[in-house]
Formats: sequence, C-alpha cells, structure tokens
Amino acid sequence: MSKLEELIAELCPDGVEYKELSEILTIKNGSDYKSFGTGDIPVYGSGGVMTYIDRAAYDKPSVLIPRKGSIDKLYYVDTPFWNVDTIFYTVINLDYALPRYVYHCLLREHLEQYNTAGGVPSLTQKVLNKIKIPVPPLGVQSEIVRILDNFTELTAELTAELTARKKQYEYYRTRLLVPQNAELKWCRLGEIADIGTGSSNTNEGLEEGLYPFYVRSQEVRRKNEYEFDETAIITAGDGVGVGKVLHYVEGKYALHQRAYRIHITDENVIPKYFYHYMKGTFLEYIGKAAVNSSVTSIRRKMLDDYPVPVPSVEIQNRIINVLDNFESICSDLNIGLPAEIEARKKQYEFYRDALLTFAETGSIIAQTDRQTDRQTDRQTDEYNSLIRLCQYVFGYVRIELGDIGKVSMCKRIMKAETSTNGEVPFFKIGTFGGEPNAYISKETYEKYKSMYSYPNKGDVLISAAGTIGRTVIYDGEPAYYQDSNIVWIANDERIVLNKYLFYCYQLQPWVVSTGGTIARLYNDNISKAKIYVPSIEKQLQIIETLDRFDTLCSDISTGLPAEIAARQKQYEYYRDRLLSFKEL
Repeated sequence: MSKLEELIAELCPDGVEYKELSEILTIKNGSDYKSFGTGDIPVYGSGGVMTYIDRAAYDKPSVLIPRKGSIDKLYYVDTPFWNVDTIFYTVINLDYALPRYVYHCLLREHLEQYNTAGGVPSLTQKVLNKIKIPVPPLGVQSEIVRILDNFTELTAELTAELTARKKQYEYYRTRLLVPQNAELKWCRLGEIADIGTGSSNTNEGLEEGLYPFYVRSQEVRRKNEYEFDETAIITAGDGVGVGKVLHYVEGKYALHQRAYRIHITDENVIPKYFYHYMKGTFLEYIGKAAVNSSVTSIRRKMLDDYPVPVPSVEIQNRIINVLDNFESICSDLNIGLPAEIEARKKQYEFYRDALLTFAETGSIIAQTDRQTDRQTDRQTDEYNSLIRLCQYVFGYVRIELGDIGKVSMCKRIMKAETSTNGEVPFFKIGTFGGEPNAYISKETYEKYKSMYSYPNKGDVLISAAGTIGRTVIYDGEPAYYQDSNIVWIANDERIVLNKYLFYCYQLQPWVVSTGGTIARLYNDNISKAKIYVPSIEKQLQIIETLDRFDTLCSDISTGLPAEIAARQKQYEYYRDRLLSFKEL
C-alpha cells in the first residue's frame, strides 16, 4: 500500500466532500499598475509576466486565473505579485485547501469549457465560484501535491533539457565552425560554388507534384517539372526568411525565382559541411551586409564575397557527423526528448485525474495507480562534452587545467596527530617523493580518507610549495599528504589520462606566488595553467613513446646511465694506466 492509500484509508475511508470554490477561496480582481515605480515585483496578465514594479497586490501563495484571453493558462505564484484586470488572483482558506492542491485541481477542470463569451474567451467570478473540487484532509492533499509536482518538475526538467540541447547544438556548431588554426585556408563562396536563382513562381506550386519546389520559406511545395538535378544549399533571396531559411537538397528540384541555389564545385569542400557552416554563420553575416528596402534582400555579390573556412576533408567529415547527430536529436519530433516530454505530460494528466477523483461522502474512494517517486538526475557536463568533441573533430584542444577537474587536497593533519613511527606514512613537502619521517594512525587515515578528498590510484600529486612542480603518481598504497602543499587535479580520464598529465607537468611553466616565507603554487595558478590535449588515442601514443625514453634515460641497469657509468670506469682505467710512469 502506498503512502497516499494509507492516508486515505486513515483520514477519509468513506469518501470526501466536494466544495464549490466560493467555499474555500475568494476570487479577486486585478488593477492597473502604470502609476507605480519600477521594482522587482512581477506584474501578471493573462499571458504571463508583463513587467516589474515596486509594490505587490498580494504576498501569499495564490492561483492566478485568466479572466480574458488564454483562460486555460493558470499560474501558481508563491512570491509577492501584482495582477492586472485581465487575470484574477485567489485568496485561499488554508484551513480547507493547500494553494498548490487547488492549482492542480483547476488544471484538471480545463477552464476553457467555462467560456462565457463568443469572441475573446472570458471567465466570470460567478461561473468560477460554482466549480466544485474534492476537498480531502490536508494530509491527503499534501501527498497528492507531492506526487503531481514530481511529474511537473520532471516535465520542466525535460523541457529545459530540450532547450539546453538546442542551445548546446548551436553552441557546438559555432565552436566547431570557428577556425582552430590561424593558417587555415579561407575562400570566397564565389570561388568554390556555382550560385544562381530559379525561374518558378509561387503560384506554380501544386498540392501533389513529382518534385520538391523550394520557395522563400521553410515550407517545401511540389511541382511536376524540375529545374535542377544536383546537390545544393537553398536560401531565400528576400523576405522574412532571409538568412534563416536554409534547405539541403540532393537530386531533382524546382526553385523560386527569388531564392538562391548554391552548388559547391570545389572538390575540397563537402556540400554538407558548407550547409552546416552557412546555417551557423550566414544570418549574422547577412545582417551586416544586407540591403534594406521594403524587405531585407540579398544581392549576388554578398553571396560571392561570403568568407568560408576550408579545413581538411577529414575534419569536415567529422563536423558533419557531429552536427548531423545533434540536428537529429533536436529536430525529430518522433524520438528523443520531445516525445518523452509529451509522454510525461500525458502521464501527469492521467495521474492528476486519477488522484483527484474522489467519491462523494458516503461512497467508496476509487483506487489510484501507485506512483513511484523517482527523480532522474539529468545533470550534464557540457564543457567536458565540448572538449571531447573538439578532440574528436580537430585532434586536440588547448584548455586550462581547471577545465578538466578540481584542484584537490587531503584534510589538514595537525602535528599532534603525527608520530615518528606510526602505521600510515605522512608526506610533507620535505619528504614528498622520498622517504617519510612522519606517520599517522590507521584509524585517522581511514576516517579522513572516507570523509574528505583523497587521490585515486594513478592521480598525479604536485608539490605546491618549496620544491614546486615535483610530481609523484599515487600508487594506491596507504599514505597521506600535507594538505595545501601537496595537491592533485581530480580529472576526468575520458579527457586527459593521468600519465599524460604527469608528462605535461614536467614541462609546465608554473606561475608561482612569491613574497612570503616560501614560494607557493596556489590553486588558482594551477587551474589557469594551459595544456594541449590531443585525443585519448594520441595521448596513449605519446605516453608509450615517453615511457620508452624514460626507461632508456633513467634505468640504472640499462640504457644511457649504465653506458655512461661503464664509460666512466673505462676512462678511469685508461687514465690510471696512461698516467702511471716509472719514477726516475
């Protein structure tokens, strides 16, 4: 049995009373705001927030009900507000009903059915006051609100995520199409494309035709005759669609006489790449160059002079792959988030109607489906995604260390917590990378390790004071490190491998702060340090190469050090032999 079912069984086993709105709340009219000063109090009309002023009409939770216009669009407000005369506000008797419960009940009523006008939809207080809603005990109301709010919050999260995805797509598109190399080749569009217009008129379009007919809008019409058979990008030459209307076409099509076709003729430019580039940059370009008369229009020369960056064909293909996928996610209404949002709305309406369906007093309460209280964690790390995306497309990206992780450190260890012969080594800047001369108890180690920041096996520890820049790769064995003097970056190895970081640190020109007793490498200095980060595959290659060199140069039994030692002994041997003369 769910919590709601338990509450119903306990508090209202025989049903609930239905009350008219007039019995549980008072409907209030709005008024004009124009004589007031500017402030932070929102002013509501039937379309939502209109402006902000310096005083409130009401400062308690309320349900706002449009009087005219969008009468089905309710607002729940729990902060001070003002309302104009096109929308009512409600003063709710908290002894009978929770404001948020009333809000859900009124959503269920579909207030458009109570329209009293033939033209602009209207509601009257008289009609609203007669509406009946179930009024269970407040405890039951509270649980219903909790369940329904979970649905609406999830829908809001999904809607926000869809909006974020669209912005993310635009952001990524812009970043991917911004040249990463100063030596990148640039061309004028007229140098790489055949540009022209069609010869058809709008009235030549048919309901059904053999071929697509592109006009000056996003709408694609049909025609029985075609003018072109090619791969091309179509854009409006004038009208409201200038800079906004773009089509990618392959095959036979007809074209309006004031729409432009752009057929790429340069084998070094992939048409789909140019389509994405134009989609991301053309509107801004044409806004600066367009000729304004009665409508904004494009002249042929503007297209000819449009600058186009031309990366390698390999990079163009990667950009196409990424942006095509993003476009599919954001545009397809049959899959992905839009469909999920619609499903969540229907699910909310189903549960709302079920939960708010109470029998009249004396009857048996209809059972409701059990609702699980689940919240989906939809936090995304957009910046990390962008880094991986740029690695994929361009092969590398230059970033700040702070972009890949937070500078972390162990919990401070007080001198009294240390000993000269404890259980767990405690490294300070003087012993970091060497032999410890201090220890802490295993109990302290386990406690601090579980409660505070602690390195993972493979993390690269950095000396931030004294011997600045000394690095040690944490081997996973029990050990503790002197808080701010020994730090590490808790990095995402999907972006940067720890061993690659280790080698980067060897060459890093750390910016240190001086003036104190000792020089220091502060967290901000570390976070702002920049490194070049190639793809994971390339990082692995670099690590393998450098590891081989490290072995060659550092291993005392093989490689150059051993040879140097042998040469030194050889030198000493011959030195002694050659300089050993018999004394006269």
